[in-house]
Amino acid sequence: MELETAATRDQRAKPVPRIARQGWIVVAAACLVFLVNIISPPRLMDDVDAVQAQAARNMLASGDWVTARLDGVAYLEKAPLNYWMMAVAYRIFGVHDWAARLPHALTVVLLCWLVYRFGRWAFDETAGLYAGIALSTSVGLFLFTRILIPDAVLTLTITGAIWAWLRLLEPDVEPGLRWSFMLGSCLGVGLLLKGLIAAVFPVMAALVYMAVTHRLFSWAAWRRLHLWLAIPVALLIAVPWYVLATLRNPPYFAFSLHSGPGEYRGFFWFYFFNEHLLRFLGLRYPRDYNTVPRLWFWVLNLVWIFPWSFYLLSAPTLDYKPASRAGRARLMALCWIGVVMLFFTFSTTQEYYSMPIYPALALLVGSVLSSGGRWVRAGTYALIAASTILFAVLSVVLLSVWRLPAPGDIYQALTQHPDLYTLSLGHIRDLTLNAFAYLKLPLGIAAIAFGGCALALAISRKNIRRAVLVVAASMIVFFQAARIALVRFDSYLGSYPLAQRLQQSPPGELIEANSYYAFSSVFFYANRTALLLNGRNDNLEYGSYAPGAPGVFIDDKKFTSLWTSESRWYLLTYGAEIPHLEQLVGKTNIHVVVENAGNYLLTNRAFP
Repeated sequence: MELETAATRDQRAKPVPRIARQGWIVVAAACLVFLVNIISPPRLMDDVDAVQAQAARNMLASGDWVTARLDGVAYLEKAPLNYWMMAVAYRIFGVHDWAARLPHALTVVLLCWLVYRFGRWAFDETAGLYAGIALSTSVGLFLFTRILIPDAVLTLTITGAIWAWLRLLEPDVEPGLRWSFMLGSCLGVGLLLKGLIAAVFPVMAALVYMAVTHRLFSWAAWRRLHLWLAIPVALLIAVPWYVLATLRNPPYFAFSLHSGPGEYRGFFWFYFFNEHLLRFLGLRYPRDYNTVPRLWFWVLNLVWIFPWSFYLLSAPTLDYKPASRAGRARLMALCWIGVVMLFFTFSTTQEYYSMPIYPALALLVGSVLSSGGRWVRAGTYALIAASTILFAVLSVVLLSVWRLPAPGDIYQALTQHPDLYTLSLGHIRDLTLNAFAYLKLPLGIAAIAFGGCALALAISRKNIRRAVLVVAASMIVFFQAARIALVRFDSYLGSYPLAQRLQQSPPGELIEANSYYAFSSVFFYANRTALLLNGRNDNLEYGSYAPGAPGVFIDDKKFTSLWTSESRWYLLTYGAEIPHLEQLVGKTNIHVVVENAGNYLLTNRAFP
């Protein structure tokens, strides 16, 4: 009897390290993609990237953890948790660009691990492994986590909330209070990240799921959720900041549906009405954003989940009947995808707004791969073909530019499309064939990655597990090539050289000729504030009308007075603005300190 009991214990113990190994494979893949890529360069980019990092730095320096500020102006459009995460990292590691990126990288690793656990619970251990790997090596998650936006963390909270809701509804299993606590925690944290959509998406997806499974009006189903615990937890996490932000930025309540210049109605109106309702309707002011065409917003998700989209195309062959746990999980994934995509179909969109559906897509990929069959084999053959084509295209481009010189900076070989820069990927159209002459090393690495993928897949196509690991390894190599390419664009997408030279120059006051976003990386790396010449626009315009707002906005007349005074002044400006500046103060009063990618740091007095 003793021997039989010991053997039973050994059998039960065996799966534990095996499951742990699967999880560690996912974590290792995610770390190789996301933790490796926090290193600098590439440095923080101008616009949103450096703005988020500087807002967090300002919070840490001022001690005001309620109201974010840029250049002393209240920046009210975002919830604060994204800034809090970076500020804590600054406190621990010091103010560095990599420290700003670290919390986001760790969050994405956690997201990939959570998807593995979700898939393991819903389907099986193998499906969880494939789902976690698919998410960690997908193009979209890599691409859109290069910017310090909170969407990846939001995706984590939405995934956690949906999994908790699904587990609480699981029949024949007593729902634990810890899952209700997790549901409330995810909703509350999400509300501190990106506002109401953090609750709208998981709640609406779950309600649609309950309606489809005929449990929407079931008291027994609602009782299993323990909402008496989940809702207070969510409110306890999120509400204190919303109350404090409202009290510190009066007036407290306004309900106008008009949004226009010169209007200030406090935090409550701006955040809930302007940023949520009016933005959804496309009526927000200022309209400093663009929208992706609806068809492209849907179709591009096949690119964002690449290379796993070839397997995703066979998802319709899966069973979505709620008779089994796997079927219920797949059905929830469909509801999840449908709610997010339909919401943004009727709203303004950016390319990365669909990020919350990536885990659902990855779960479907994991389920497809673990099921096997002819559709998986077809997906593998399609991926071999796609990898071969990519290898051929990259090789041809590399051979075409191999003898082309690459003098100076890549900026010289790029075109300009400023009308597209309100889209997240607007700079892609700037590329020319000559620009690839500056990217020979990453082109070569990328070609090797896809060529190796095609060859290794052809050899191991009959072994699904080996094929998945081959694809993952190839994408990890490709992402390192992408990081190297981004290094070449460093000075084009950011202004670090201007900040570096400003720090080395004699003391003087700083002016920026445009909106704060235009040279935001200078403010981060030089840790400076500035007067903003004709910069009362975009995201600082609303806060500039708040009572007690600093007088950092100046016009041409004030600029002329300051620039021609005895004091030393520096000016950050686009090259296109220089003729206008020369008309204002005279050509002899403008001295170039340094130029970078068509942008300038000027001074009013020549250096001795």
